[in-house]
Amino acid sequence: MERIGWIGLGIMGKPMALNLLRAGYPLVVYNRSRPAMEELRAAGAKLAESPHAIAQQSDVVITLLPDSPDVSTVILGPSGAIAGTRPGMLVIDMSTIAPGTARQIDAALKSQEVSFLDAPVSGGDIGAQQGTLSIMVGGEEAAVERALPILQVLGQNIVHMGAAGAGQVTKACNQIVVALTVQAIAEALTFAQKSGVDRAKVREALLGGFAQSRVLEVHGQRMLEGCFQPGFKLKLHRKDMNIVLETGRDLQIPLPGSAQVATLMDALLAQGQGELDNSVLVTLYEGLAGLSASSNPR
Repeated sequence: MERIGWIGLGIMGKPMALNLLRAGYPLVVYNRSRPAMEELRAAGAKLAESPHAIAQQSDVVITLLPDSPDVSTVILGPSGAIAGTRPGMLVIDMSTIAPGTARQIDAALKSQEVSFLDAPVSGGDIGAQQGTLSIMVGGEEAAVERALPILQVLGQNIVHMGAAGAGQVTKACNQIVVALTVQAIAEALTFAQKSGVDRAKVREALLGGFAQSRVLEVHGQRMLEGCFQPGFKLKLHRKDMNIVLETGRDLQIPLPGSAQVATLMDALLAQGQGELDNSVLVTLYEGLAGLSASSNPR
């Protein structure tokens, strides 16, 4: 089995790395904070002290980091993975970053005879834990075929979208749909509550009809419970919407729905809610409607 180097052990990265260990892959890990690394060491992984060292010990390097600058630095920076790569290696970035950044990384790695895939994921922390993520892949067909056994450990719906950057375009589309659906659910549940109708029964009824969705199932329940421990942090979704809006501006695409939900997210960030789950959007609607939140955000 190919030796895998994993960089980034956050809410999504840690359970995904653990799934690779359980599948029998030799794994070496690097993370900015030490506790997550020690947890992976206890599960059987080796530790490295830099992205450069990760690449030296791996056949395939996987990154899962918060934003485009983080990925660029970790892969292309002075102590980045590129300095430790060898011809024939494969780098897979599973972060959500700008499509243009993915294409820049692809070009830089190609000059070193290293293959690259942008393979962002959807499915939240639950999908990461259960290995049921949707994975949207951009890159060359041969690299996708090589990566497939690894990706199949991490997800169930794996789709090759096209050339480098296509995976990130697809993830941007995903984030538009999720953001606007979270907004719609927050609006609908607030409408029900203000009308004096049981929100839980409204959600139950909608789950049996055309409005049914995974977002309504998971995020709707979080809204009912007022429990916003992050499956996906609001501040990261807002970062993703920035990618959407900047790319849309470059392409001259009007995206009024995306712009509106981004503004609502900004209001919550200004209230210090960025570390909470993106479903915390319902509390903003409750406040605007003059309702007391069902429970304090937690």
